[in-house]
Amino acid sequence: MSAAPPDNDVLWARGIVKSHHGTPALRGVSLGVQVGEVLAVTGPRGSGKSTLLGCLSALLPVDEGEVWFNSSPVHTLGRAGRARLRRDRFGFVGSEPHLVPELTARENVALPLLLAGAGNRAAYTAADEWLERLDVADIARLRPDRLVQSQRQRVSVARALAPLPPVVFADDPTAPLHHEAAEQVLRILSSAARSHQLTLVLAAHDPAVARYADRSVALADGRLTVPDGPPAAGAAAGAGVAAAAGTPR
Repeated sequence: MSAAPPDNDVLWARGIVKSHHGTPALRGVSLGVQVGEVLAVTGPRGSGKSTLLGCLSALLPVDEGEVWFNSSPVHTLGRAGRARLRRDRFGFVGSEPHLVPELTARENVALPLLLAGAGNRAAYTAADEWLERLDVADIARLRPDRLVQSQRQRVSVARALAPLPPVVFADDPTAPLHHEAAEQVLRILSSAARSHQLTLVLAAHDPAVARYADRSVALADGRLTVPDGPPAAGAAAGAGVAAAAGTPR
């Protein structure tokens, strides 16, 4: 009989194994993420970061092992159950913005709130606030085909944050952005998580993202290469832990 996950872990995984078309992507990964923690997952391309986020976020079913969210098993859910969990409890930002082409930027950001049952005024007020925070309020009424890629990516970040989900997964979210814009988006993601007590799992191949996190772990060839220790007390401490660990590339 498996042990129950710790009460203060919003996400908990044990012995995750996942392959893609016979090629191993995760080889027995175990990890816990506490409520309100900002966790950076670093490692080179192909190390398994995206697969790990996919398994933790219920996007991908695991081949072996366990995934828990708020002490409820995710690994036993079927396709429909995983889809409901992603819709109702998780926010996601990928390296490519996937916006609804027929909707304006404002409508895209408001959409998850409306689907969750929020009223029009509340949904669009939240959308306006997050677009403003991400410096794209001026393009609120434009559709995605009228936006450059960096604007579309900021809209996708606003869409993930607007419903204030318990957990936000960000898989290389600054890939389409230049350095200055990338720094701003990472600051907004990490500060929004802390100010609203959201859990943020941030994956990137650049270990420098660790300075925005409370704690950092690294993946190489589908295995954790930095021990999964307790979270540090704040971003500065987290950056110090990451630097001391010498996260490999």
